[in-house]
Amino acid sequence: MIFLRHPTPDAPPGLCYGRLDLDLAPGAEAEIAAALDATPRARHVVSSPARRARILAEALAARDGLEVRFDERLWEYGFGAWEGRLWSELPREDTERWMQDMWTRRDHGGDSFEQLHARVEAALRDMPDGAVVVCHAGPIRAAQMILMGLSFEQVFARKVPFAAPIDLRKEAALWRASL
Repeated sequence: MIFLRHPTPDAPPGLCYGRLDLDLAPGAEAEIAAALDATPRARHVVSSPARRARILAEALAARDGLEVRFDERLWEYGFGAWEGRLWSELPREDTERWMQDMWTRRDHGGDSFEQLHARVEAALRDMPDGAVVVCHAGPIRAAQMILMGLSFEQVFARKVPFAAPIDLRKEAALWRASL
């Protein structure tokens, strides 16, 4: 199973944008072209309904003569009242408290990571073989935890790149080799 994070969104640096339905940043066409070149042909394309994921998913599906299946469970982590605000503008005590227990805390009124993890796990149970999945960093990290057995700390130790294919089978072998 191959995952791709959406291309770079049109958002200022430091914006909290989990569930905001943003357009792509200028230059996203080059990211999409590079993703098309780097991603193996798909038997199925499954995507978050977010516009920033949908555009790349539709390009992959068109390349492979497929239809995209959109799955609401692949939306990004919801930040509730923090959505659309700069991280630097949020009360530091609120974000620090949240970062101490992102797994269960949802003081912002959005998701806990535990909730995101549960919906991604449900989506993975319904995922067809040979799927290329276009979504967001949060669901990709949850999939790494579920499919690769990685810890919360391990999946947050690395950035999830924009519009680059991540083959979880190959990545799992690399992780095991590094242990």
